[in-house]
Amino acid sequence: MRTTRSEALEFALLGLLDQGALHGYELRKRLIAIYGPFRALSFSVLYPQLRRMLEAGIIEESEVELVGRASKSKRSRIVYVLTSKGRARFDEMTQSAGPDSWDDESFEVRFAFFGPTPQKNRVAILEGRLRRLSEKAAILRNELEKAPAGIDKYLSEWRRHSLESSEREIVWLEEMLNTERKSS
Repeated sequence: MRTTRSEALEFALLGLLDQGALHGYELRKRLIAIYGPFRALSFSVLYPQLRRMLEAGIIEESEVELVGRASKSKRSRIVYVLTSKGRARFDEMTQSAGPDSWDDESFEVRFAFFGPTPQKNRVAILEGRLRRLSEKAAILRNELEKAPAGIDKYLSEWRRHSLESSEREIVWLEEMLNTERKSS
């Protein structure tokens, strides 16, 4: 089964809320830190996902009063909290280690929450990601070697850049795997 973007976002939200209650703006800020600045995560994506999770009973809303620094006025803010059903859902999601866990869309999110992921699953995910990137690097290497004369220089440079990025990640993955295997 392929993980949808919605499921990857749900996993990330559950992982963040597993660490403590957060309001929407803080959730968005932390998600952007995980996904990176080039993947826009608008409130029009975040809040519908939170609403679905509320309806599923895996999170709940809670109001907290904030005291303003400049003024002594009180205002409230809605924070989201993990329910026991949500904690069970997050635990269930960390137990999976299939191909969707190491694809380009999900790997960063899965890695961001490796702490609660069982060690055998961390190894499986890292091995899967390593295989996926090794295949990608082989394809890119082949395309660069067999590029016809006169190929667009920007396409060629993009392939070279992609290959170098893949090779750097492969080295990092091998180091991570060695560390994980030693800790078992």
